[in-house]
Amino acid sequence: MTTTFDPFPAARFIKEIGRGKDGARSMNRDDAHDLYQAMLDGRVSDLELGGILLAMRIKGESVEEIGGFLDAAEASFVPFNAPPGQWAPVAIPSYNGARKMANLTPLLALLLAREGVPVLVHGVADDPGRVTTAEVFAALGVTAARHRSEAEEAMSQGRPAFITIETMAPKLAHLLSLRRILGVRNSTHTLVKIMQPFAGPALRLVSYTHPEYLEMLGAYFTTTALHERGDAFLMRGTEGETVANANKAQQIDWFHGGLRTTLVPKQTLVGELPLLPENKDAATTAAWIQSVLDGEVAVPPPIAEQVAQCLLVARTVASRQHVSEPIE
Repeated sequence: MTTTFDPFPAARFIKEIGRGKDGARSMNRDDAHDLYQAMLDGRVSDLELGGILLAMRIKGESVEEIGGFLDAAEASFVPFNAPPGQWAPVAIPSYNGARKMANLTPLLALLLAREGVPVLVHGVADDPGRVTTAEVFAALGVTAARHRSEAEEAMSQGRPAFITIETMAPKLAHLLSLRRILGVRNSTHTLVKIMQPFAGPALRLVSYTHPEYLEMLGAYFTTTALHERGDAFLMRGTEGETVANANKAQQIDWFHGGLRTTLVPKQTLVGELPLLPENKDAATTAAWIQSVLDGEVAVPPPIAEQVAQCLLVARTVASRQHVSEPIE
């Protein structure tokens, strides 16, 4: 991205974060916010931007850095309003898709919406070599929202809303797209998975792939005041997606008010493997999901458990919000 106004001098930050995994020093939250905001605004030169992204990839983000980055990221787009009701909305990020297994993120979203929960799925439209949630949704007749109000209307009508990151937060989408130039993911791939896209409290479903992110994100969610913005679930991703693995129960940790509660214990194989789609392509996956929604095929137990936990906490978050509202 070419900078055309008020260039942001980033060398002093690169000097600290670019000393390698063992020699690098982390930024404080304010500096991280200012740097990432400048990156979003296109005020960092291409050379410096590439250096920052690769330095952070090698060093890894600290809790303070991820907090500062996230502050800037969430301020870069207009948040969504969820319809009022007994359920807090559920935000489901979808940025990985599937390579080896069927992508069942749309099933999770549709099961929650069927219970009356406002559901927002945000992610990428396509990813070479993977089957994205957007493609499975399209095969199910769920089209991507063209703007924020269209997503809000879908939720108000009891349908899951899907919106691409390009539509929801174009500045973040640009930084995500740099993966195709640099060949590796950057901090933005973590931010889009943990950000809170709603104006009010919501339940965020967050997944991680690498073990070091379990530690860092666990520390972030327990040291950050979540109660004003809702709660978060953290689990190991199913090929990076935030839907439970249909073949085994994955640990799900619930972060609420600075506390961490394990809702589902560590991974165990299910007693009887569910009947899953034979192929992972979007059309086959969509047809199988529809058969589950029609009651012809049972919901895989780990996904049914994930839905049950989401319903419990979404109601808890909503009731907590109602209690805190002033009585007129």
